[in-house]
Amino acid sequence: MEDSARTVSDVMTNTVVGVGRKAAFKEIVELMQQWKVSALPVLEGEGRVVGVVSEADLLPKEEFRDSDPDRYTQLRRLRDMAKAGALTADELMSAPAVTVHADATLAQAARAMAHRRVKRLPVVDAQGMLEGVVSRSDLLKVFLRPDDEIAEEIRREVVSVLFPKPVSSIQVTVSDGVVILTGRIRDTQLVPTAARLTRAVEGVVDVDVQLSGAHGPA
Repeated sequence: MEDSARTVSDVMTNTVVGVGRKAAFKEIVELMQQWKVSALPVLEGEGRVVGVVSEADLLPKEEFRDSDPDRYTQLRRLRDMAKAGALTADELMSAPAVTVHADATLAQAARAMAHRRVKRLPVVDAQGMLEGVVSRSDLLKVFLRPDDEIAEEIRREVVSVLFPKPVSSIQVTVSDGVVILTGRIRDTQLVPTAARLTRAVEGVVDVDVQLSGAHGPA
């Protein structure tokens, strides 16, 4: 049985389109439409990521198209005003790029996306060279993991470690990613640990721990 995906390399897209610094505005829009993506890494040299141009970077041109820029100087950030007149990726891109390494955990990638409010992260190596892209939808792939595979990992990695004797006294059931642990255990202080470790298994949506003391009610 294959273990669950734990790092960005397990879910990232390897085939990636990028643009150079001199890429024109219209070319960027066309590539986004063609590849159905909301952002493109900006590359220089042999593929080093120097920035990212996203739909948010492109929208100011439409936003200010029919307006007098002077009216918005005090109301809008100067950065947006500059991007409204930008013509190339070098002028449009957000830099430095928010990137992630292939060996980063999915949780680390998710936190980076949430904190920086981005939908996609370029995946780079130690030299900053582009290796792929990971998106929000890629991170959600773990929730497509089969229930029986999740249950087997919990039995192996959680139950057999915390409650080794007898393993059969703990039942693990998984339905649509929701895990239920039932049975009797000697040390109920391990219940929070069992819940935490179970929740950490890739693909788990929720955890319901129904473990009671060995001498408690059935």
